[in-house]
Amino acid sequence: MQFELTDELIEQVEVLVEEKKDKELQKLLKEFHYADIAEILDELNLEEAIYVIKLLDSETTSDILMELDEDNREKVLRNLSAKEIAEEVEELDTDDAADMISELPEERQQEVISNIEDEEHKAEIKELLAYEEGTAGALMAKELVKVYETWTVAGCLRRIRGQAKEVTRVHSIYVVSREEKLVGRLSLKDLIVAKSEKKIGEIAKDNVDFVNVNEDIEEVARLMAKYDLEAIPVIESDDNKVLLGRITIDDIVDVMKEEAERDYQMAAGITGDVDSDDSIFELTKARLPWLFLGLIGGVGAFLIMEGFKGLFVEKAVILFFFTPLIAAMAGNVGVQSSAIIVQGLANDDVRGSVNSRLFKEMLLAALNGFVLAIFLFLFVYLFEGRLDLALAISVSLVAVIIVAGLIGTFVPLFLNKRGIDPAIATGPFITTSNDILGILLYFWIAKLILGI
Repeated sequence: MQFELTDELIEQVEVLVEEKKDKELQKLLKEFHYADIAEILDELNLEEAIYVIKLLDSETTSDILMELDEDNREKVLRNLSAKEIAEEVEELDTDDAADMISELPEERQQEVISNIEDEEHKAEIKELLAYEEGTAGALMAKELVKVYETWTVAGCLRRIRGQAKEVTRVHSIYVVSREEKLVGRLSLKDLIVAKSEKKIGEIAKDNVDFVNVNEDIEEVARLMAKYDLEAIPVIESDDNKVLLGRITIDDIVDVMKEEAERDYQMAAGITGDVDSDDSIFELTKARLPWLFLGLIGGVGAFLIMEGFKGLFVEKAVILFFFTPLIAAMAGNVGVQSSAIIVQGLANDDVRGSVNSRLFKEMLLAALNGFVLAIFLFLFVYLFEGRLDLALAISVSLVAVIIVAGLIGTFVPLFLNKRGIDPAIATGPFITTSNDILGILLYFWIAKLILGI
């Protein structure tokens, strides 16, 4: 049965904690997956959450801590001793252990690391912490199954049993040379069906995908998505292919989720990594810059309209009433175009020259604009009874839509070429620029057609 977090369940846990009925609480929580327990703890107050964490065994709570909301995990860790955190860390894979420790203040990190008893685990965590955030090295885990090309199949099967105990899932078996350099890979099927006297080097597949330790994690995610990989080995460098670790699909899913959330916030006009539980100051700091950009855009639109006031007030005042429509269409088309391009860049689907992409978008915008302009032309003509006015407004709409589509296409491509996240091009940035240009183009074309 699928887990469902209910008020009754939370209340039951709170009562058991308050009455300190430890055995009943352990029995209740034993039925749930660690991710479900993390959901429960996210709903408890800090004192209750810490009580549960200290009650359960480290093997369970280490996984629970990794599933907790980031802010809640930070609060819980702040209330655990360095020794208690070290006990949790020792139960985690090296990548998760490094992630947890990296969230602590630097002084506290050293304290926790010094309390880790397993020297090998400690050394591996320290190695991962040394890599720059956002790289394959910072994301990889040291746990993997590695065999040497000189081993026989029979000897290999005996040796990998010990390695496999430390690995949660065995996606692939990596084959290395005597110098620890990656030379190939094996599946469990390859190993099981091979003759016992065969050398590993004879049955290994040499077409293994890999990334170097300094590769950007977004590029790693793109590579794994493209080739449907469940795991990918990490090497020291393209020249020196010493095997260092592996990155698994669960970590990549987390990366893609975080990137999607960040791009969504940027598209909505929010800078920085924030959520609804952050302080008013943090939320204001994240939103205000884009809102200020919108304010500047509004002032710019006002100045343009002010400049045309004398020309239109007496002869074509109705043009001002269509200004919101023109601005809205420009903003909507620009956001649509930029959203498609940003999505394509993220998925590596945008190929070919910029000119061909712009030409295609111009044709698409022209077609959409023409269809919409027909309806607008009929409406204005029936409403006002003036052919020239209907023509001025509808032609302006087509021109504004074409320009908005080109801007929405060109800006993210340009930003991407300059190494700037193209997601910044969606939302308020495109909307504001298209509002201003759209209104300017609208009044200019109307002026020409009406001969004012």
